[in-house]
Parts: sequence; structure tokens; C-alpha cells
Amino acid sequence: MGKTIRQLSEELKLSKQAINQRINSINGFRSKHTYKVKNHLEIDNQGVKLLANFDKQKRQERQQNQQDKNDNNENIDHILLKQLDVKDQQIANLQQALDQQQKLQIATVSENHRLKEHVRKLSGLLEPSSATQQQQSNDKDDALSNNANTRHSKDKNDKQAKKEAVEAHNKKRTIHKNRSNKSWWHFW
Repeated sequence: MGKTIRQLSEELKLSKQAINQRINSINGFRSKHTYKVKNHLEIDNQGVKLLANFDKQKRQERQQNQQDKNDNNENIDHILLKQLDVKDQQIANLQQALDQQQKLQIATVSENHRLKEHVRKLSGLLEPSSATQQQQSNDKDDALSNNANTRHSKDKNDKQAKKEAVEAHNKKRTIHKNRSNKSWWHFW
């Protein structure tokens, strides 16, 4: 024999509204476990057991949901750890490539310095060679006829004289500028 909602509420020490909420929250409960007797609704014995164990069942469902969430979180954590490992490997590869690039840059710079020194040494060897060319030019000048030689030396002397005159004029300008800048207030 079944029980009414009032009898069930007194037995479970819950309000009638709480019993109705439990009934409404269970799918298909009314069609499977309730029947009408005269003007009131009665719940069969299996329905009474369901309603009595409702809290226990909800707690188990919550625990199951929590366990599912924990499993999901563990999966996410595992995936994130794998991603971190991959990123760490990528960073290590990039660091290695950067180290190689720096070593290559240092080697290139040292090679450039070595080549510059080699070029300086070679240019030092070339300067005496140009002096040798100057000596050969002078020897040619000696071989020229006296007339051509005097004309060449006259032109050379004229150029040198003009050069000296320009230098003297520039020197006077510089001295004049320096004197005009040294007024009495410049000494303090």
C-alpha cells in the first residue's frame, strides 16, 4: 500500500513542498510511482524508497560529477605538461641555435680582424714599392735632355712655390683668426 505526500513528509520530516520538488526533479516519477485515490495522490512503495534515498542519490551523483571533473582536470594537466615539455624543447633548440649564431659571429669578427691586419701588412709592403716607382720616375727625369729637364724642374719648382704660398697665406689667416679671438675677457 502507498503513502500520501502528507504521510511521507511526516515520516521524512520534510515539508510537502520539498516532497513535491523531489517528485518533480525525478524524470517520469509521477507516471511510474504515483496514482490517485479519491482526492489525494498516493506514492507506491518503490517511489517512497526513491524519495527517502533522494539525498543519498543526489550526493552520489554530485560525487560522480566531481570525480568526472577531477578526471577532466587531470587530463588537462597532463596535456598542459606535455605542451610545457614541447615548449621547453623548443626553447632549448632556440638557445642552441642562438649559441651557434654567436660563435659564428665571433669567428667572423676575428676573421675580419685577421684580414684587416693582413691588408695593413700588405699596404706596408706596397708603400716602399711606390717609393721605388718614384725613384724610377726620378731616374727617367735624369735621362731627359737638359732642356726638357730644366723645363720639368721649373714647372716643378713653380708648383712647389705656389703650394708654399698658399700654405703661408692659410697660416696667416689662422694666426689672424686666433689673435682676434684672444681678447682680454677670454683669459677668465
